[in-house]
Amino acid sequence: MMALLAGCAGGGLGDDPFPAPSDYQIHGIDVSKYQGEIDWDTVRASGVKFAWIKATEGGDHVDDMFGRNWEAAKAAGVPRGAYHFAYWCRPAAEQAAWFAANVPNDPDALPPVLDVEWNGHSKTCPRKVPREVAIAEMRTILEAMERTYGKRPIIYVTVDFHRDVMQGEFTDYPVWVRSVKSHPALKYGARRWRFWQHTAEGRVAGIKGYVDRNAFNGSPKDWQVWVTAATSPPKA
Repeated sequence: MMALLAGCAGGGLGDDPFPAPSDYQIHGIDVSKYQGEIDWDTVRASGVKFAWIKATEGGDHVDDMFGRNWEAAKAAGVPRGAYHFAYWCRPAAEQAAWFAANVPNDPDALPPVLDVEWNGHSKTCPRKVPREVAIAEMRTILEAMERTYGKRPIIYVTVDFHRDVMQGEFTDYPVWVRSVKSHPALKYGARRWRFWQHTAEGRVAGIKGYVDRNAFNGSPKDWQVWVTAATSPPKA
């Protein structure tokens, strides 16, 4: 993993004495139905190295574009993985089962992602659950994902959810952090992270409108090593 203080030539975001997103060499996107029809061949040609695709939410919702994006990204040669948006008003076991029922077990896919955040704007489930409940629910889903797909899942997390729930927890999982105003080190402290979602207003050829953009924390060689390890079956 790239040292957080390395590569300061880019000056970071604003006055941050940390690498800027452009200082990282491996970049990707995450998408859902809101990106509409995506030209994945053009996306790949633009330099995108990976994509996270929204698959499911809660225990009864599948993203309208998941099936198309899942197949088209692979056909275009874009490494992709699926993510599940946690819904705090549905039992974790039901959510895990729903994800498994709707996401193919493709050995070439990147590891599954559990997206955890507070959603105060939700019309059906705006509440925050107690920290110990959130931790238990996360463990249930993460362990089920790993059993089903044979790959260590990734946790996507926002600043407030990390502060409220994840500090000191889940240190043995790869983490994908959201931080659109500053380098992750300023928001997540010593938390080790693999992916950084640094903007929700990115532009990528092949996608109309905005798209989330992400950086991988490492060199191109690190990326190849990580992909190989992350997509390999666990050792017996």
